[in-house]
Amino acid sequence: MRLVAALVAVAALATGCGGTQSSVAFSGTTPTQAKRLMIDYLDSKQLAWHWVACLHSGRSFVGAPIVRCNVNFGEPHIEAYCIVLRWGELYTNHQDPNIPCQRDNRAPPATIVTSR
Repeated sequence: MRLVAALVAVAALATGCGGTQSSVAFSGTTPTQAKRLMIDYLDSKQLAWHWVACLHSGRSFVGAPIVRCNVNFGEPHIEAYCIVLRWGELYTNHQDPNIPCQRDNRAPPATIVTSR
């Protein structure tokens, strides 16, 4: 009987049932949603910013697609934030440097101006 209980427990843990999760739930976001979350974050920190521009980076983190947001804090200070969602909340490369956020020169040359 103990053997059966032990086997059930091992099977449950192997399938992710009944135990603590070893991985954190990461998911992707749209550029529009990422922009809104980024603006909310910047405003909550009472940071002075001019514009936020977000686009898909073509990269991923733990299987979740990354959105890169460039934030203009006043020329020429433009800061990149690469975003995924963690449990539905904003999670950036500033919180976790393992989120890849290298410069991306693949996009066509364009000027993106987004105001509040």
